[in-house]
Amino acid sequence: MKNHSDQIAFPGKNHTPTNTDLIIIGGGAAGFMAGVTAGERKIRTVILDRCPKPGRKLLMCGNNRCNITSALSVQEMLADFGDPIAPFLEPALTAFPPSALREWCHKNGLVTKMQRDKRVYPASEKASDVHHLFTDLLAKYNIGMMLNSAVHKITPLQTGEWLVKTDSVELTARIILLATGGVSYPKTGSVGDGQKMAATLGHKVTPYRPGLAGFDMPPAWLAANPMRSIPNVTLKIMVGGKAVATTEGFLEIEKYGIGGPAVTNASRIIARRDLKNYSFDVDLNGKKWTLNPLRVRPLKEAMVTVGGVSLNEVDSRTMESKKVPGLFFAGEILDIDGPSGGYNLQAAFSTARLAMTAISKRLK
Repeated sequence: MKNHSDQIAFPGKNHTPTNTDLIIIGGGAAGFMAGVTAGERKIRTVILDRCPKPGRKLLMCGNNRCNITSALSVQEMLADFGDPIAPFLEPALTAFPPSALREWCHKNGLVTKMQRDKRVYPASEKASDVHHLFTDLLAKYNIGMMLNSAVHKITPLQTGEWLVKTDSVELTARIILLATGGVSYPKTGSVGDGQKMAATLGHKVTPYRPGLAGFDMPPAWLAANPMRSIPNVTLKIMVGGKAVATTEGFLEIEKYGIGGPAVTNASRIIARRDLKNYSFDVDLNGKKWTLNPLRVRPLKEAMVTVGGVSLNEVDSRTMESKKVPGLFFAGEILDIDGPSGGYNLQAAFSTARLAMTAISKRLK
């Protein structure tokens, strides 16, 4: 990859940032992919992000290694997403599957590698290389990015355009793409502002819950179990004496309680099914544990958000609002979440690509 520059270009001389074809609100994974795709298709575009540096959550992904996708098939991934997410995501994942994402990365200079568990990372195992890939491509395509630009209001105009107001400027565009992410890790800029904009325009936003989060354990249990990582764990979620779901993977004993993929994937299932009075039966290579967690860790610490803009009000074939023409969505702003292992980034990239395909056709 070429050397990265911190300077992100603004649009060229034939394009004023205040009047454009497409405004992407949110400079995370979905916003990055949408912006680069807009550049590939020569769509006049400005990205607005509330933070001083875009893509901060992307830099944190996979313990700063960035588990960019999975080597599983589309059907395997959809089965793991489960209902009602899988039917909604099928058009996006089919149009831009994990194999296509890896090919796209390689074509643009980012080599990837697959681990035994089929998780896919940049060969360097540096999330910064993924971040640089996108910012370099945005600069190459002269896609404008306005940072420190929190959007306060988006308004559809009678002309068919949109008016977008930030702290310092008003902009107009033919199309709006909301890609502001979920509400976990708010310090990275994911504060739910995109969901609020959607709600103002009549969209239902489903309640937020922590997905891919750890659990607090009782002090006595923590005192008896020192911090460590335990591989090859099978965890059963028990409700009323019956196993309702099973997860596998590492279990991490942390200062607060338990984490690791076996545990965090269980938190997503619990949130999705709204399970109560659950416990965990854990098989540690033949040794049995019954764990009674006190509570799930807070949403601000979760890797993903369960909840968001209702999928019932978005066209899964285009990512366009069914309620407001010219309004599109991509990524975790939607009520989409998957297990750990590259699912959530793949969903962000695939929904962004699908949205841009529809937007390209609309702007012709």
